[in-house]
Amino acid sequence: MSSTRKLVRGTTVRLAIGLALAVCLAACSSKGGAQNQGGAASGDAGKRYTIAMITHEQPGDFFWDKIRSGAEAAAKHLNVDLKYSNNNDAGQQATLVQNAIDSHVDGIAVTLAFADQVGPAAQKAVQAGIPVVAFNSGISDYQKYGIGMYFGSDEDLAGQSAGQRMTQAGAGGKAICVVQEQGSVALEARCAGVKKTFPNTENLQVNGADLPSVQQTIGAKLQQDPSIGYIVTLGAPIALAALQAKQQGGNSQAKIVTFDLSSDVAKDIKDGTIAFSIDQQPYVQGYQAVTSLWLALTNGNDIGGGKPVLTGPSFVDNTNIGKIANYAAQNTR
Repeated sequence: MSSTRKLVRGTTVRLAIGLALAVCLAACSSKGGAQNQGGAASGDAGKRYTIAMITHEQPGDFFWDKIRSGAEAAAKHLNVDLKYSNNNDAGQQATLVQNAIDSHVDGIAVTLAFADQVGPAAQKAVQAGIPVVAFNSGISDYQKYGIGMYFGSDEDLAGQSAGQRMTQAGAGGKAICVVQEQGSVALEARCAGVKKTFPNTENLQVNGADLPSVQQTIGAKLQQDPSIGYIVTLGAPIALAALQAKQQGGNSQAKIVTFDLSSDVAKDIKDGTIAFSIDQQPYVQGYQAVTSLWLALTNGNDIGGGKPVLTGPSFVDNTNIGKIANYAAQNTR
């Protein structure tokens, strides 16, 4: 068994443990809020905690709807007041973290796509005694800033897993890895991982906030280089733009592989126009981030034992899309 497969298998085990915990917590109350009846996770009787979730969400990227959906479900189950904010400018996101500190929230969940800028702000929260968890981005950086918990995918491993699968399929040719947000550590790590197991991979920078431009850039690249056998996209909206570019170009035989999932991508996987998705299960990330902070506040728990809790990679293809498509349509997968 390869080291990549061993890691993916370990991911599945750890994710199962995390999901079991989430199900347990969801069952704490049939009335929509966790009931404090003494014992574990009782906390301050009657206290409603305020948790700030601060992300680098880019406008128009519906990936984040799944993060929020998971976070809101956990907040409802646990009677948490969830304050969500976002900015895909690193400096502005750091300011949002500082604003949360100044407003004396009880806990902070933050993405570290721009760790050098946002990490120090998160560290200030830790130093102020506010429990902080990182999620979605920053797996290699969160511990530098005193953050004890992380929920998300190992993006390098996910990229390696994708590249390995592409190599095994034997399509050959070149792969282009489409990076839609310049400077995002997580996105760059995905492409770097793909290149490790599918060496003939070239990055293509696009502006993810302008999907017509994304489509044009990918289309031009396909016309310029007929040797492209794979288009690897790092988000569902980019995958749909790539599909349109390929269909309008007419001549390309490139297969489309994407990270992340949406209802439209699920349909395209079912139809065979997208080969497969590498899913990091963002709903779980949002749910676990809120749940772990609530447990830290009410019971002093530190989930993960100093190691990241992995939510992916999880492959979605024509063998399992039938049971997953409905969840994608409900915005939970």
